[in-house]
Amino acid sequence: MSVTNEHFKNKALTFLEVTEAPHFEKLSFRVGKKIFATLNTKENKATIKLTEIQQSVFCANLKFLAPVPNKWGKQGWTIVHLDEIPEEMCWDALQKSYDLVAKNK
Repeated sequence: MSVTNEHFKNKALTFLEVTEAPHFEKLSFRVGKKIFATLNTKENKATIKLTEIQQSVFCANLKFLAPVPNKWGKQGWTIVHLDEIPEEMCWDALQKSYDLVAKNK
């Protein structure tokens, strides 16, 4: 089963102290003032924050996750193709993103 925009949004909002806010043409999910994920509903893609090691593990030979192709990607920001990623892997990556940002807020 693919991950829908609504499913991703609902999952992101289950974490403690998370708020939703606009971020340019996307939705952002924040802990405090720090973004841990964005959702591009038009393209059915999300972007999450990972450590460099987490990013390399998740993106190794996978077509459904990729570093953002600029300086943000070098900082761990990772694109998630919601139509293609297995649901369990998506939730694992989202949890890691939340944990990373929440501990640094």
